[in-house]
Amino acid sequence: MTALHWKLVIDAADPHTQAAFWAAALHYRQEDHSALIDRLLAAGAAPREATLTVDDRLAWRDLAAVRHPDEPFDPASDAGLGRRILFQRVPEPKTAKNRLHLDLHPDPGTRDAEVARLEGLGAKVVRQVAEQGGAWTVMADPEGNEFCVH
Repeated sequence: MTALHWKLVIDAADPHTQAAFWAAALHYRQEDHSALIDRLLAAGAAPREATLTVDDRLAWRDLAAVRHPDEPFDPASDAGLGRRILFQRVPEPKTAKNRLHLDLHPDPGTRDAEVARLEGLGAKVVRQVAEQGGAWTVMADPEGNEFCVH
């Protein structure tokens, strides 16, 4: 039996801002779908209203994605075929605690420096946790989604 391919999808008010934050936070690559969008627009298969310009390139208005830089990707669409996060625009705001979150694991002894780097990217510290099982920092990304730095 072959393992299933998957991606994590995160609802967002601004998928492009979220993709930029998480690409920087994880040292991932923002996917560039402009070549695919150009082809679809030229073929009449996508409306211009479904796009916008981000960093001087065409992008989907309601979708943005990041991928691990060392994993395979589809060169025709720049979509990752491995570890990938897709951000999709939704109309409703975040209203409660996440039911799913990322845990980031920087090198041992570098948590404080990593927390400071992430704050510089726009994250906020929610709380510090020190329990019998370990210590970590709970943070929130620019849209308030919680994640932990161990």
